Amino acid sequence: MSSSPRPGLERKIGPLQATAINMTQMCGIGPFVTIPAMVVTLGGPQAMFGWLIGALIALADGLIWAELGAALPGAGGTYVYLREAFGFRTGRLMPFLFAWSAVLFIPLIMSTGIIGLVQYLGYLIPGVADDGGTTTLGKLIGLGVIALIVLALFRRIGEIGKLTTVLFAIMLFAALSVIVAAFTHFDGAQAFAFTPGAFSFGGGAFWAGLGAGLIIAIYDYLGYNTSAYLGGEVRDPGRTLPRSIIFSILGIMSLYFLLQLGVLGSIPLEELKTATSVASTVLEQAWGTGTAKVITVFIVIAAVGSVFAGLLGGSRVPFEAARDKVFLPVFAKLHPKLNLPTAGVLTMGAITAIGSLFTLTAVINAAVTVLVLIQSLAQVAAIVVLRRRRPELDRPYRQWLYPIPTIIALLGWVYIYFSATWLSIGLSVGWIALGVAAFAAYAKAERVWPFGPKGIQESFAGATEGNGK
Repeated sequence: MSSSPRPGLERKIGPLQATAINMTQMCGIGPFVTIPAMVVTLGGPQAMFGWLIGALIALADGLIWAELGAALPGAGGTYVYLREAFGFRTGRLMPFLFAWSAVLFIPLIMSTGIIGLVQYLGYLIPGVADDGGTTTLGKLIGLGVIALIVLALFRRIGEIGKLTTVLFAIMLFAALSVIVAAFTHFDGAQAFAFTPGAFSFGGGAFWAGLGAGLIIAIYDYLGYNTSAYLGGEVRDPGRTLPRSIIFSILGIMSLYFLLQLGVLGSIPLEELKTATSVASTVLEQAWGTGTAKVITVFIVIAAVGSVFAGLLGGSRVPFEAARDKVFLPVFAKLHPKLNLPTAGVLTMGAITAIGSLFTLTAVINAAVTVLVLIQSLAQVAAIVVLRRRRPELDRPYRQWLYPIPTIIALLGWVYIYFSATWLSIGLSVGWIALGVAAFAAYAKAERVWPFGPKGIQESFAGATEGNGK
């Protein structure tokens, strides 16, 4: 049976656009608002190594995405992988749980971009943010920005790809500007003034805070998989998806490390720990208030681009699930003229709006724990299951050094999950349990597994059309 996507979505996204979508989603406002938290969590300048360890986990996980995305290039990413890996045993359960969870954790991650965006607007507009967080005015502005982003998503995918490339260029300019500004008055002794005993086992500040620090780091790297969510709209996915994932992780890792290093060497440690708009502070020190405000505008635009790219990819998850009759039918409908999943865009936009009303730390913990449980760990199992059960599956890309990256990803995700707050862990387990209950009700009504036939067919087999073979 052919693995080409069913009629509807258009393959218009090329390699440059796919990489730009990933990197724009990865480096929105994240590092600009989490650098101080990273320094506090890891106890000082040694925070720079937290980004590198986070990048190692992201790269290991990215190699899982690369193989699965190249072999199963359908809209929805993980949804397709779990359907193909586990449908033969548990029917629609795993893809249902992923769609159920993705509709929550993807827009929650996007809402953090809005929270950070408003925080930086506080540097430009008095009354938008204060030391206690976002003000009522700031929250209203954030809701308005979300509405504009949702409206911008209502266009054809070819136009969206071009727009995302422009947003990527803006993001790159903003990040590089902060890095250059930081190194114009860089103090190496200050940047490498590691806390005495920070790396000692059993009590060092670095190891004590590493788990919480990795939650921040992995949050900032999230987005390298966005092109895989758009697998049904990517040209030559067998080559484009692996390259876009790997290149985006390596590129963003370099940016983050230079950014963290530059900030550590340009802002005194105690001032950095309490900074609310650290990039603007660096820019002002180097080039004055006027230039700092101009580039801060670009940082805000980069945050908009990140949310735009995330909602673009995330809206395809419930669409694919609904086409398989695993989710509400309304999510399967495409816009009659623009060929985009209308219900997915609107629903995720609404949840992003709700999430933007909470604190940054709370939303990050909630989103990451749910993501780890039903996406990251499930995909580790999926790649192993598919390797063993479906060796004939066309794999234009096979994971380098398999299974070593898969094992690294597994250990990293387990460590990150149990480093989250117990409230977040409890909420994630509760959400999945609620999803199982919802699935049981759905399965009984539809008379599918475990109350009837499994109802899922493997859609990808043999040579893959449009997969670069």
